Amino acid sequence: MSTSPHPDVDTRRGLRAFVASLGPGLITGAADDDPSGIGTHSQVGAEFGYGLAWTFVLSFPLMVAIQQIAAEIGCVTGAGIARNLRRHYPRPILWFMVSLLLLANIVNLGADLSAMGAALGLLAGGNSGLYTLLFGILCIVLEVALSYPRYAAILKWTTLSLFTYVAVVAVAHVPWAHALRALVLPELQFNTAYATAFVAILGTTISPYLFFWQAGQEIEEEHRHHTKPLCLTAATAGPELRRIRLDTLTGMAFSTIISLAIVFATAATLHASGVRDIATSSQAAEALRPIAGSFAFAMFALGVIGTGLLAVPVLAGSAAYAVTEMAGMAGSLDAKPLSARLFYATIAVTTLAGTSLNAIGIDPARALYWAAVVNGILAGPLMVVMMLIVRNPRAMGRLTVSTSQTIFGWAATAVMIAASLLFLGFVVTGAA
Repeated sequence: MSTSPHPDVDTRRGLRAFVASLGPGLITGAADDDPSGIGTHSQVGAEFGYGLAWTFVLSFPLMVAIQQIAAEIGCVTGAGIARNLRRHYPRPILWFMVSLLLLANIVNLGADLSAMGAALGLLAGGNSGLYTLLFGILCIVLEVALSYPRYAAILKWTTLSLFTYVAVVAVAHVPWAHALRALVLPELQFNTAYATAFVAILGTTISPYLFFWQAGQEIEEEHRHHTKPLCLTAATAGPELRRIRLDTLTGMAFSTIISLAIVFATAATLHASGVRDIATSSQAAEALRPIAGSFAFAMFALGVIGTGLLAVPVLAGSAAYAVTEMAGMAGSLDAKPLSARLFYATIAVTTLAGTSLNAIGIDPARALYWAAVVNGILAGPLMVVMMLIVRNPRAMGRLTVSTSQTIFGWAATAVMIAASLLFLGFVVTGAA
């Protein structure tokens, strides 16, 4: 029982403090549900109904573990993942991983921007290719022109766009007894399509660009609050590490709930109506219109645009952090453009390169398939290196991660490597 004479005031203060503590973890989790991820989850719901819902229960603790490790690398060492690679490991490993990250991010940017343009075209009519270009330019301008505190606040509020998928679920007539049972009782199928969908879920959930972004954002927060890396203040690091855990847990829970909402909505509408093949998020939105009504269609399409406005800057920003750290140069969203030319140039070039994929005739939906291959190649080895960093006293000082974190981190790494090998096996044999 509260001893305060005004417990409602204490509750409001506690809620404000909780919301204020959220930042990099929340934004990272929300960015995980980007338009390309929405397309993947829509396909899973349309093709398999509720049969793969259990995979999100499996992936949730793995997401939390690896993203918390990425955050602690940035907050404890005061350096991002690429800079730690540069400091402690052979340069060819650094170059290989950053090169693959750039390739995957550009393809993801192309797919996300194309989906945003197509979604606006569905809502308003007009040229979706022009909308794609305009969205790319808008994201560059916002990321370059705004200061970090203002830009971080915009990203934080943009996460609210994901609640559009909760609205879609509310009108989708989900059979909740069946849907909730599928979370704990797997409806297994032993075929290539089911296994590929399982790998695709992990690939869109545990993505390398999110590691680089969250580590970079923790460093931005240190600069913003004028604090030192935790390895230099280990005795008083407890509250900050707890803040990271709460922020990351909240962000990954948010991401998982929204992903499940998309699967449930498309399972209750598209799958139940016999629609089995959805290649993109905009196709999912269009397919919803005759089944779930114009409201669900509009909410789904608006959600694609909102999540894209969140995810595109994260994709470009993670590439910028990686490139500047690889080059041994400073880069920050709070820096002036002329003092961080390489950082902002990377943001602009990767975003425009992604925008151009559609213009030169590359199918973004097909390109996403190959981005998943690249992410599969990159994620496992990168997670291995991250686990080595967080157990390395030269990097982390006295704040190497606990035994329980180590177990969960290596478990996430093992699952991701196994899933990636499975996916690559399908690619090599042509089964996917």
